[in-house]
Amino acid sequence: MQTELIGPRLRFSDLKPPPADFRREVVEGLRLPQKTLSPKFFYDAEGCRLFEAICDLPEYYLTRTEIGILTEHAEGIARILGQGGTLIELGSGNSRKVRLLLEALRPAVYIPVDIAREHLLAASRTLAADYPWLDIHAACLDYSEHFEMPFLPDVQRKVIFFPGSSIGNFEPAAAENLLCSIAQCVQPEGGLLIGFDLKKDARLLHAAYNDSAGVTAQFNLNLLRCINDRAAANFALDRFHHDAFYNEPQGRIEMHLCSESCQQVIVAGETFDFLDGESIHTENSYKYGIEEFRSLARNAGFEPGHCWCDRNGLFCVHYFAVSSD
Repeated sequence: MQTELIGPRLRFSDLKPPPADFRREVVEGLRLPQKTLSPKFFYDAEGCRLFEAICDLPEYYLTRTEIGILTEHAEGIARILGQGGTLIELGSGNSRKVRLLLEALRPAVYIPVDIAREHLLAASRTLAADYPWLDIHAACLDYSEHFEMPFLPDVQRKVIFFPGSSIGNFEPAAAENLLCSIAQCVQPEGGLLIGFDLKKDARLLHAAYNDSAGVTAQFNLNLLRCINDRAAANFALDRFHHDAFYNEPQGRIEMHLCSESCQQVIVAGETFDFLDGESIHTENSYKYGIEEFRSLARNAGFEPGHCWCDRNGLFCVHYFAVSSD
């Protein structure tokens, strides 16, 4: 691990996995009967740019709805979370959402966590300039693999902020395991403020992941370009297309990249055969009922607290406290 002092109140710790781990995970995923890639690989510089564009699309209700909830209820959230503690944000991105809470919460320490190094570093520098009273300890790491913060104050109350319905990218068992790790990280007396997408009409979900401008398709296909760059691959992006659909029995959106012909692709020296129409499964986005998610959190060691939803019932921001049992 490398930790740099970037400014008087800004430290940056780099725990990002090495390139060999990226190549290994990609190859192992492509060897599966259903070829699969992790959505964490979306976020190179271009992937981050495209995702920010997705968040502003008219069909993609998730970001604006969560921002609306946080804007309307920031003061009430701050009263429940308390001031002066440590706030840890998973998947901090451009820090757009946490800004809605920082002034109300006034944490002593803020720890943004993201896998996209340059994006995280730039956002952390901007926050340090905008909030000179705030101690920032940014951590570039893959929290889906090893949930270990490089820095945690000993005495302050810890709350993890996990917005964006990113928990939906995890299989339910893996989501429960991650929530268990979060509970261990923030105990005792800690908590979790998490945003998750609610189950709703399949037509609305379909539109959100198949936007008319094709930005989500570009985002999905950019994953292949990233693999070409980082794993010595030769994917032809024009020979794959984006496919996203709602799998209602599983309660999830599935994103795939579908081969448009029989073809061979070389990745890290290994050859992979694709049939015409064969897909690479690139992302799941699970949708939850509120009671369904509360049950998942209870199993992980949390007790449900207050929740805030938009008036249309599209999205939920929920606070959970670590169980005292």
